[in-house]
Amino acid sequence: MKRPNILLITSDQQHWNTLGCLNPEIKTPNLDKLAARGTLFERAYTCNPTCTPTRASIITGQYPSQHGAWSLGTKLPEEAHTVGQDFQKAGYRTALIGKAHFQQLKDTAEYRSIESNPLQQNLEFWRNFTGPFYGFERAELARNHADEQHVGQHYALWMEEKGFKDWRKCFNKPGGTANPQYGKWNIPEKYHYDTWIAERTNALMTEYKENDEPFFLWSSFLDPHLPYLIPDPWDEMYDPSELTLPKDAEGEHEKNPPHFKLTQEKDPDFSPWREKDGSGMHGFESHTKDEKTKRRDMAIYYGMVSCMDKYIGKILDKLEELGLADNTVVVFTTDHGHFFGQHGLTAKGPFHYEDMIKIPYIVSCPGQVPEGKRSTALQSIVDLAPTFLGFAGLDIPRTMTGLDQSAAWCDKVDAPRDHVVVENHHQPTTIHVKTYVNDRYKLTAYYNQPYGELFDLQEDPAEVNNLWDNPASQPLKGELLLKLLHAEMGKEPIWMPRVCGA
Repeated sequence: MKRPNILLITSDQQHWNTLGCLNPEIKTPNLDKLAARGTLFERAYTCNPTCTPTRASIITGQYPSQHGAWSLGTKLPEEAHTVGQDFQKAGYRTALIGKAHFQQLKDTAEYRSIESNPLQQNLEFWRNFTGPFYGFERAELARNHADEQHVGQHYALWMEEKGFKDWRKCFNKPGGTANPQYGKWNIPEKYHYDTWIAERTNALMTEYKENDEPFFLWSSFLDPHLPYLIPDPWDEMYDPSELTLPKDAEGEHEKNPPHFKLTQEKDPDFSPWREKDGSGMHGFESHTKDEKTKRRDMAIYYGMVSCMDKYIGKILDKLEELGLADNTVVVFTTDHGHFFGQHGLTAKGPFHYEDMIKIPYIVSCPGQVPEGKRSTALQSIVDLAPTFLGFAGLDIPRTMTGLDQSAAWCDKVDAPRDHVVVENHHQPTTIHVKTYVNDRYKLTAYYNQPYGELFDLQEDPAEVNNLWDNPASQPLKGELLLKLLHAEMGKEPIWMPRVCGA
């Protein structure tokens, strides 16, 4: 059999239920078509609810506690072994188009970063840099979400090449804004980064086809991450009044750790969680919003997903047009989830509900991955790298601690997981969280804290009844804490085999 191509398509911060095949209120015809041609995994999880740690895990096959990029504002060491290196060694072309976020926004003498400001706006640098970058021989990057001031890199070069010389009017300047915070973005759709990602992905696939070269290609979209902004007509695609607004259950945070309840206050005091050398903490703020605002945000968020779906469709259509679809493993997923009102929460933070850690996950490879199937087999995003190598028949490095799911994706064996672990080491000590999930239960433990979470996902799928302090649940809690310990021991990397007795 000819070596398969690998096409990874990701979004950024997408709720698992924002697929039309799961939710009739949102339109994603192209992702629905992909799901019909493959398998939709309904119990897939991130390994961390923030960008840098998860994205580094995608390319290393390691957990954030192992590869080093443990939180936002950190970086993946340049010497880290990545899956792109394995594919290149096997004769594959490798490329990343879109968001990387493997490095921090600040460059220092000790910890260098080319994904930093003001270098992102130095277009001459990016004109002369396309890699290598963490195992990608070609990297064309963008770092901004919507109109953020982090715009630049290859995306800005592309806009200028397209004749859009005054693109800066559509993006924030430091200390200022170019757009309303939510709603219609003043950039024409033809210059939106969705358009750029699809165009450049298709150009590279065409090049690889012409040269008869196998490829590992990551198309990394930047939406639907905040701010809630999208060009016309997508900002008006959904009527806010017709959407089903997520509800929080009255009093549900009374049994939760204290930071949950504080989010529902107008002016909460999160100072006990602030560390001397710590940076900002996602989610540690007031999440209170009126219904009108929540509905507006949800409508724009849906519009961002639907716009992205259009351009994902252009990539999938090009794959068909080039005659590559039957020999390409296509995976669509995201880095982590998102709140838009669930449990009274917004965006992200150390709130390990399914909304935050469960992710959309579609796998397609005609003739190998079952078509039109929905699976509840547990999946982790840390499994992507070893599974891609497994599909290609390549050796999996001992440094990778994710599991090879390739045979399970093809329905030849049972899925190798009976649990997933989600890490969230956002601050050195105060925000250090680990979650264990199995077929039925979810347990979340906090470093050096007596509180935690325990949910029965079978009896309480909405996760409104925290059993952590329930006297009748103490034996179960003890059992799950032991399982979490075993899971931690089981995912230790053993990069060196034991070659002799002594």
